[in-house]
Amino acid sequence: MTRLTHLNADGAARIVDVGSKPETARKAIASGRITMSEMALAAIRDGDAPKGDVLAAARIAGIMAAKKTADLIPLCHPLPLESVTVEFAFEQSALSVTASATLTGKTGVEMEAMTAACVALLTIYDMAKALDKGMVIEQVRLIAKDGGKSGPWRAQP
Repeated sequence: MTRLTHLNADGAARIVDVGSKPETARKAIASGRITMSEMALAAIRDGDAPKGDVLAAARIAGIMAAKKTADLIPLCHPLPLESVTVEFAFEQSALSVTASATLTGKTGVEMEAMTAACVALLTIYDMAKALDKGMVIEQVRLIAKDGGKSGPWRAQP
């Protein structure tokens, strides 16, 4: 079994020491989707949701969340992000979110990309719940990561 890096020799939680690691360009991409009624999806697409521009609010929320990841997830390093993007795609009865985060640093940005995707999806739910309380957030996952000692990684389709 791989040694758990967030535990010290006594089993106590700790933040991983990345001080001796080299800085490398790092990028992570995460995605998820939210299923909903065709009526709710059309209202979002047409900009007719009761609370306003759902996608604009979700994009800003995702970006802000990526910047606050270390405040939300215990033992995550606060990171100087260089870019965060949040994109949307309309699907049949669903809206997908793809978030990416990049930096040049000593630790990866997977949690920042995942946090951006999750909070963007939660914001879509909040902004459209008056139209469809039965929306389902699903399939949140890491799609890809680049940089660092372990190198590139891609999710299996």
